[in-house]
Amino acid sequence: MPIPADKESVRLLSGNEAVARGAFEAGVRVASAYPGTPSTEILEELVRYEGVWAEWAPNEKVAVEVAIGASMAGARALAAMKHVGVNVAADPIFTASYTGVGGGLVIVTADDPELHSSQNEQDNRHYALAAKIPMLEPSDSAETKDYTRLAFELSERFDTPFFLRTTTRIAHAKGVVRLGEPSGPPSPPVFKRDPAKWVMLPVNARRRHVVVEERTRALKEFAEIFEGNRIEWGDRSLGIVTAGVSYQYVKEAFPEASVLKLGMAYPLPERLVREFAAGVSRVVVVEELDPYLETHVRSLGIAAEGKERVPILGELDPRIVRKAVTGEAIPVRAPENLPSRPPNLCPGCPHRGLFFALKKLKVAVTGDIGCYTLAALPPLDSMDLCVCMGASIGAAHGFEKALGDEGPGKVVAVIGDSTFLHSGVTGLMNIVYNRGCGTVLLLDNGTTAMTGAQENPSTGKTLDGGATHRLDLEALCRALGVAHVYAVDPNDIAKTEELLRREVARPEPSVIITQAPCVLLPEHRKSRKARPTYEVAADLCTGCKACAKLGCPAIEWAGDVSRINPLLCDGCNQCPPLCKFNAIRAREGKP
Repeated sequence: MPIPADKESVRLLSGNEAVARGAFEAGVRVASAYPGTPSTEILEELVRYEGVWAEWAPNEKVAVEVAIGASMAGARALAAMKHVGVNVAADPIFTASYTGVGGGLVIVTADDPELHSSQNEQDNRHYALAAKIPMLEPSDSAETKDYTRLAFELSERFDTPFFLRTTTRIAHAKGVVRLGEPSGPPSPPVFKRDPAKWVMLPVNARRRHVVVEERTRALKEFAEIFEGNRIEWGDRSLGIVTAGVSYQYVKEAFPEASVLKLGMAYPLPERLVREFAAGVSRVVVVEELDPYLETHVRSLGIAAEGKERVPILGELDPRIVRKAVTGEAIPVRAPENLPSRPPNLCPGCPHRGLFFALKKLKVAVTGDIGCYTLAALPPLDSMDLCVCMGASIGAAHGFEKALGDEGPGKVVAVIGDSTFLHSGVTGLMNIVYNRGCGTVLLLDNGTTAMTGAQENPSTGKTLDGGATHRLDLEALCRALGVAHVYAVDPNDIAKTEELLRREVARPEPSVIITQAPCVLLPEHRKSRKARPTYEVAADLCTGCKACAKLGCPAIEWAGDVSRINPLLCDGCNQCPPLCKFNAIRAREGKP
């Protein structure tokens, strides 16, 4: 349907907002995700559209399984996640390549070059190749909206899930997007029973593998005519092969060069690549992260330059691209003489009191993914391992079994409420089942804090804010077989330390649930006015810096004495007990 040319049809959207809009225009009926930067806002935006069921799943595997089920029922469905989430969801994704789809099925993978908020820089274009699932890769918000809509159509046309790959820069940068009329699928969802297609017994999977290979050949032909794969002829002394946000950098750095823009990361248009290479004197592949395009271009016998010039680490930008292609030295990203600005837990964060107490025990601490990972940094310095979502509990068990009595005492695992429900439950089950004796610290702050305060099964609310069953974390831990489960307010450091010492000495599994709300939750901010904030009596402060060991941003220094910034103090009451000179006291009146 033609798009109206009036002003109301144009919006300034981020890439994540554009994904949501494209899915809505395509008639998506079900969307599921686990929050993770840089993909989080996709579902937060999509839930606002009428006619779409959007939900937070406990983890990415469940999100993809929900989307597969909706697709099987004949509806268009979407699952969204950050790049490492695809690792969690890989099991159903690889088999969904064999089953194909009913309604269109789109899986969004938001990669994170430069590790802005991630534990690695993995390049998920490799997943498309490995799973034999086609992948579209937009270069701006307008393309993101259009490619999302197109992915649903192509998914049904070729009977396959489709990957849509974005990166942090695409997900969060804003661009002009022309809105289209919602069209939706050509017919309402209808489930068509077909065990030979949907039930992946070996006998059926063998037949479906044949379908996958036939589909891949058809997709290779489609890639040759896909409008997103295009040659932009310019100065033929330099030809640049690129895709995604790197295309924008190339066009800014070399506006006169010939460019092969690839909007489809898999499969690649081999004949188009050969045509382009034959028409230029020099071929350079510009891409972020791995030499994915470069490897494929070189496999065609084309002498292309790539990662020997273009950095394999981090994000690119026009300056880096220009210097890389011209052979100039690439500058250091930031002057070395600038002071370090490490991230820090918020003032009043309940996790701070826990780790302050934990540091005194001098035990091995296996950490996990969440705000509390920052406890690995000074001055708390109380985390020894962090790998992936849910790994802390399994790692603690392995640590204990490996070292036994030779270890540094009982191992403590730290995990957040949302992360525990994401993939920590099975680790705790394993400790009980295999007669482990680790202590698990379950940090319940009432939200999925690190990604922006999203709901999860233990908050009692769904993505749209509606009330639902609130999972009882204590009852769940007991149901898994843990006999010793306790709750504590981590802002009470003395009581927390006392409980920690007792449970670390216990020769059995135990769980300590720290219960205190994230300080950024609206309900917590509203209650802040009822709590006193604190100040330092300068005449009593000796400058011993005991309070500084908390690492609270509200505690500052004026000469040789401390002071508490009244605009930052949350009134958590963690610091007053630390001062043996009673220099920290409740502030009178409003700051």
